[in-house]
Parts: sequence; structure tokens; C-alpha cells
Amino acid sequence: MSWINWLEARVGFLGVPRLMQLVAVLNGLVYLLNFFKPSFVLALLLNPEKILHGEVWRLVSYIFVPQVLGSGANPASSPFSVVFLFVYLWFLVWMGDALEHAWGAFRVTLFYFLGMVGVTVAAFFFGGGGVSAFLLNSSLFFAFATLYPDVQIYVFFILPLKLKWLAFISLGLLLIPLFGGSLSTKLAILVSFLNYFVFFGPNAYAKLRDRTATDIRKRKFENKASGEESLHRCAVCKRTEKDNPELEFRVSRNGEEYCLDHLPK
Repeated sequence: MSWINWLEARVGFLGVPRLMQLVAVLNGLVYLLNFFKPSFVLALLLNPEKILHGEVWRLVSYIFVPQVLGSGANPASSPFSVVFLFVYLWFLVWMGDALEHAWGAFRVTLFYFLGMVGVTVAAFFFGGGGVSAFLLNSSLFFAFATLYPDVQIYVFFILPLKLKWLAFISLGLLLIPLFGGSLSTKLAILVSFLNYFVFFGPNAYAKLRDRTATDIRKRKFENKASGEESLHRCAVCKRTEKDNPELEFRVSRNGEEYCLDHLPK
């Protein structure tokens, strides 16, 4: 991620320390305000049509709407909403602190900003506004699980489960609309995870490439050991030890193998 290093060196001061704590606090504030004016939440959601009519604050304000209010519902309608809200906000803060410890404030801010760009594009072009905040926080969770796969949490405060397994379960649930939904739904989900692909895609590709190269070298070695290929081959005359068991071979500085007759001076 050399471009991120370059960007951080020049505009690293734009990073917001404890960003997720700030987001969590504002989520809690929106939850409380909803008790006094339930329609208030509807004015914060990511709605492309209303944004085009001048309500530009919605480009940011939707991240402050907790999931329990995602549809503008009254929290009093559910007796479990307060517990859900507490767990939700605590998890946001925990993930944010862990990611900031691993990346620093600038990269967490950049990751979250790119996620907002992704869900905004999804909302405008693919109709993904209804689940945008959910997808944004899901990308944050997958980043957290990727960096700390063996951290253990207690689901429902009872069931111990490592983050990597919870991430696999979440991925499985996400694959249902990804493969079974409409084309716009598929594109909305993929674009919403722009930040995750930007941060983790290059490293995943490099690991896959290295693993493929390692597998190729391993197969070549196994073939040579089994006698299917020769162990030595001259880069000039192409003779091997099978052509003449008395031939001797040397590896030159250029990495190529030569018989003594053609060994470079």
C-alpha cells in the first residue's frame, strides 16, 4: 500500500483520532433525540433523491443513525433495543480502537471515508441506500476480523466464538443477496466494500501469487525427485545427466545452470 504511505506522509494530519468513538457518541445522541421527535431520524438517512434536492447533510449524517433506527422506527417498540444499542456502540468503539492501534488514526479515517464513498455510489447508482450504514459497518467488521482473526468474543454473552468464524458466518449471510439478488443489489454490495478491497485486496493478491509460485516450484522439485525430469540441464547445449552421467554442472552468477564445457568465463 505504497500510495497510502505516500498519502499519509502528506495529509496524515487529516486523520481523526478516536473516530469511531465520535461516531458511537453521535449514534447514541441520535437514539436519544429519536424519543422526542421520531421523524428526526428520517431527515438523516442516505436518500439520493433528497440529496439532489439540496439536503446534502445526508451524505454524512446517515453514519450517525444506529442500526436499531435504520428505518426510522421508534425504539420504544422493542424491549431489546437498548441492549442492542449498547452492544452495537460498544462494538463500534472496540473495533475502532483496535484498528487505530494497528493502523493509526489516518488509515482508520481513510478506510471509513472510502467506505462512505462506496455506499454513497451504491445508493445513487444501484439503490443501496436502504442498507448503506449496515454495509459500511460490515466492512469495518471484516477489516477488524481480518487483522484479529483469533480474538474471541461471546455471542449473546454466552457462546465463545473467534472473530474469524463470526466473519465467515457474516460472509455467508452476505453471499445470499450477493448471489440471489438482482444485479443492482450485487453491484451495491460490491461497491459498498470498496474500502475493504482497497486495503486488503493487494495483499491478498500478493499472497495468492506467492502461493501459486511456491506450488509451481514444489511440483517441479517433486517431478525432478521422482525422475520425471532431469535434475540438471545445460542452458546452452541442453544436455542433462541422463544424456551423460559423467557430465558435471555448475550454476553461474546469472542463475542459469551450465555443463563444464559451456560454463561462462
